[in-house]
Amino acid sequence: MSALTLIFKEIVHRKLNAWLSLLAIMTVVTLGVAFFTTAEASRRETTRITRDIGFNLRIIPQNTDLDTFWAAGFSDQTMGEDTLQRLTGHTNVFLSYNHLVASLQQKFLLGGKEVILTGLSPAITAPAQRKQPMGYQIKSGTVLLGYQVAQRLRLKKGDPLELNRERFLVERCLSESGTDDDIRVFGLLSDVQRVLNLRGRINEIKAIDCLCLTADQNPLKILRAELAQVLPEAKVFQLRALADARARQRQMSEKYFAFLLPFLLIVGAALVGLFAALNVRQRRVEIGVLRALGHGSAMIATLVLGKAVLLGLLGAGLGYGIGSALACVVGPDIFPVTAQGIKAEPRLLGWALVAAPAFAAMASFIPAMLAVTQDPARALQEE
Repeated sequence: MSALTLIFKEIVHRKLNAWLSLLAIMTVVTLGVAFFTTAEASRRETTRITRDIGFNLRIIPQNTDLDTFWAAGFSDQTMGEDTLQRLTGHTNVFLSYNHLVASLQQKFLLGGKEVILTGLSPAITAPAQRKQPMGYQIKSGTVLLGYQVAQRLRLKKGDPLELNRERFLVERCLSESGTDDDIRVFGLLSDVQRVLNLRGRINEIKAIDCLCLTADQNPLKILRAELAQVLPEAKVFQLRALADARARQRQMSEKYFAFLLPFLLIVGAALVGLFAALNVRQRRVEIGVLRALGHGSAMIATLVLGKAVLLGLLGAGLGYGIGSALACVVGPDIFPVTAQGIKAEPRLLGWALVAAPAFAAMASFIPAMLAVTQDPARALQEE
């Protein structure tokens, strides 16, 4: 009788032990597949949430008076719009930033009161990063009105608005933010440059650092050194509160998953090993008979490890299906921002079919060695 036949017969004979072992393996695979399927969603969710905290880097003209800058909230000096092209053209610096947005901001009299007229360029990201643009997407000839401006002028979407004898359409009235955005009028950079008669000029570039640098590397110092080579006429500030919040959120997510996976593997291995040891104990007489009939250690080890591998393969298939379904059902509620990106990962099935049998075999290794070293004469005497 072949080893495979003996394994199948033993599984049928001792159903409870086989089912408990299979359940332990399947649980590990299910949680592992669900974990890795949602891990990518978690990474995207963390990136999207921390991105929406806002820009944390501000690049302004070098000759800006900082007292005036912090009092007004923007620089009263300008620099050429080509600084943005030079920045994006320098690979080392460009890859240190995400979502570069050039802007031109000035106070502007509208309806008898001052507003902050703000022109924004489309966000630029490195092509390899394939990031979704953040911030407002503004079409030429349209404006976005801050909450207070819209309320005061009694304007709504689709209404016309004249700025320095140029006609624009209100694309959207923004909700109340509780910041100076409530008194801003946003337009496309080229439109605002024309209205302010400052063609080709900007007074700030906003960005998000890529978070690829550690605190030990002093990222701000590195970025300033790089920027000094590319844009000597500009200087950069980091909004530390936003940068630190973004870094802490990302690190918390990474540490959580780094803790969870080893814990899951240890518990799973302990359960599989325990059931394998109980199975070997139940089969003491059977193993003694096989040894008395002349079967060697290789045969005994094959019976124990072969069963673990077979249950591992079955647990991998079932666990992958259940884990994928669990991730697709529960994941969207946990990660609503990136819910549409949660889907079954076929590559995880391949990994599961390899890892689960190997995992089960390693967890059953010590029980297999106990079975091999068992004294057949003592086992038969006990019977």
